[in-house]
Amino acid sequence: MRAASIPKAFIWKRVHSLMGLWLVLFLLEHLVTNSQAALWLGDGGGTFVRMVNALHNLPYLQFIEITLLGIPIAIHMVFGIRYVLETKFNIAKGNGSTPSLPEYGRNRAYVLQRITSWILLIGIIGHVTKFRFLDYPETIGKGIDKVYLVKLQKDKDLSSVGSKLGVQLYDVKAVENAVNDSKQKSRMISGRKSLAQMKLEMQTSLELASGLQSFSIGPDQVIAKSSNFGAVTILSVRDTFQSPVYRILYTIFVLAACFHAFNGLWTFVVSWGIIIRLSAQRASLKYVIGLMGLIAFLGLAAVWGS
Repeated sequence: MRAASIPKAFIWKRVHSLMGLWLVLFLLEHLVTNSQAALWLGDGGGTFVRMVNALHNLPYLQFIEITLLGIPIAIHMVFGIRYVLETKFNIAKGNGSTPSLPEYGRNRAYVLQRITSWILLIGIIGHVTKFRFLDYPETIGKGIDKVYLVKLQKDKDLSSVGSKLGVQLYDVKAVENAVNDSKQKSRMISGRKSLAQMKLEMQTSLELASGLQSFSIGPDQVIAKSSNFGAVTILSVRDTFQSPVYRILYTIFVLAACFHAFNGLWTFVVSWGIIIRLSAQRASLKYVIGLMGLIAFLGLAAVWGS
């Protein structure tokens, strides 16, 4: 007798589900960390800076990002798109030729899960592109002399916030002065310093001037410089959410991510047989909704409070 085999479709759905669970855990960590960027929450952004620095200083960071984030997101996304394209919604009222069951909450949740998947597809691509590539702090120098640069829009509170974080701000005039200073240092000869010290100072000054010049800034912009990666990162986050457009887009993004994640979490515990009894499933749904609301609040705190 031939042994029964497990359908491949079932296996891939389990893999898709497991990758989704892993991404729920990442979302928890990510939004809790980001909530600390809200200057009125916690210790004025200090916790955010420390948490970002701890992550940034992890060894083999790029490998970790690719294997623990990039690959799971790609797997979940690819199979998610396939399932969405095969979806047939049944919550709209029809003429009777197709099923129509809008009165069932789980049907509505099923449809919202598919709709939010498209929002997340666009949102994740845009979010990664912006914060990991376009607005990612530029690194200047090496070792203990390493500094980070990021371009920001001027606003009335930027100087005071930057001062509290120990960040130096360069406007157009300050960039010109830094470039001129580097040229002067390259021509200086001092008998009080060793040749090695002079070369190191000159190289550091020239690298900073080159880095500052690589940014194209206008009169309403500045370049933030700090040896603290987390400090320039929180200013970059703050700069993004000065824009009402970004605040609205990220509000939609955060709400879609939280619903998708926690609705998926509840589906996971039910479909994997972790919670079987109907009464327990109903009770667990309330807890999941409560957790979803809490994490959504923390995510929105970063958007509206930083």
